[in-house]
Amino acid sequence: MSLRLYDTMTRQVRDFVPLVPGCVSIYLCGATVQAPPHIGHIRSGLNFDVMQRWFRYRGYDVTFVRNVTDIDDKVIAKGREQSTEWWKIAYANERAFNEGYTALGCLPPSAEPRATGHVPEMIEMMRGLIERGHAYAADGNVYFAVTTFREEYLALSNQELENLRQPSADNETGKRDPRDFAMWKAAKPGEPSWETPWGRGRPGWHLECSAMAHKYLGRAFDIHGGGLDLIFPHHENEIAQSRAFGDEFANFWVHNAWVTLAGEKMSKSLGNSVLVSEMVKRWRPIVLRYYLAGPHYRSMIEYSEESLREAETGFNRIEGFIERAVERCGPVDAAPEVPPAFAEAMDDDLGVPQALAVVHTAVRQGNSALGADDKESTAARLAEVRAMLGVLGLDPLDEQWADGGGQGEELTGVVDALVKLVLDQRQAARARKDFATADAIRDRLGEAGLVIEDTPSGSRWTTNP
Repeated sequence: MSLRLYDTMTRQVRDFVPLVPGCVSIYLCGATVQAPPHIGHIRSGLNFDVMQRWFRYRGYDVTFVRNVTDIDDKVIAKGREQSTEWWKIAYANERAFNEGYTALGCLPPSAEPRATGHVPEMIEMMRGLIERGHAYAADGNVYFAVTTFREEYLALSNQELENLRQPSADNETGKRDPRDFAMWKAAKPGEPSWETPWGRGRPGWHLECSAMAHKYLGRAFDIHGGGLDLIFPHHENEIAQSRAFGDEFANFWVHNAWVTLAGEKMSKSLGNSVLVSEMVKRWRPIVLRYYLAGPHYRSMIEYSEESLREAETGFNRIEGFIERAVERCGPVDAAPEVPPAFAEAMDDDLGVPQALAVVHTAVRQGNSALGADDKESTAARLAEVRAMLGVLGLDPLDEQWADGGGQGEELTGVVDALVKLVLDQRQAARARKDFATADAIRDRLGEAGLVIEDTPSGSRWTTNP
């Protein structure tokens, strides 16, 4: 089975054929850094991290570019609101995003360009579009004339041009058509600006990505990614700019769904966001990765504490087998290849839920082998499980999770300490042959959802599956 991906443009799952044999080029719309990341932001990074990991496993040379929008109406407004420089806001939040990506085990991108570092490329693109008759300058702004691109415009979002309502800001004056969109915005007093042939100003949101994709990936590349909310206007306007400039642009459009809370998209503006910096204090990062990367990337995740606890239980089941298998068999390297059923699931539009089902089947088989004291089968299942988890960035024995997958965060550390204290009391009761007390402690812990396992190296606890 060939690797297949759902293409938003064609609205179907297509066979993936790279533009350059053996190579994959990916551009992902990254963060607009007016505030720290919530788990909805990081989900996009995780989904595309799994994508690049799978391409690498399949033997591709991956070029992965994820941009940073560090100049934007929202960034400027946040600086004004906090009475500080806009660039301080942008840089602090850029660091917060990278800390979140790293905490949840994302591989670094090949390049992470900032909008402010690519103004010359934007000027070059605007000049070319004006010369081709697709753009015009007015009152210091530069606009893209959408009617010059009528045949292809809005194909991604499947809208009608006659019914289009283009988002615009107060200072966007001089438009010939209300449907035209700003590529460059005229300077306003007190705001950052750069010199151009059409006057001082700053980038519009859409132009930066067209310019940076062109610089780092060339006139054509394989995959453009981002959240569903970017389809219009951002990605639609990127396509118009780039293709009118002469680029073929993206061959596939891949969009991840949102994390929702009470049915609403998680967002800073709605005040319903769950910050990554707070979540990693309460949950192990490897568990958060399992929770956010486990559902299919095109499926919505309705956030709740209960669903996170269910994810934790599911991952603990996997982790518990790995710990017991290593105790029985010693260190076992990951298998050189994943099981065929896992590969088939991943090749089918990155079917992570089906792939994880294969992982859990191998864990059940491994636990049965442990119960039968079948060391050879246990080691084989352990190698398979590690290979599959490695592809997903979820192997607790990998170096990135060397601290126990983030063990030591505030709440987890407290729970560990309390359970250890109770287990020490139970061990003391067993040592004095007070088995009634020892059993009572075990039963009370069981009622709380903990399973106690006595091993030659001491008692160990896991959550009840």
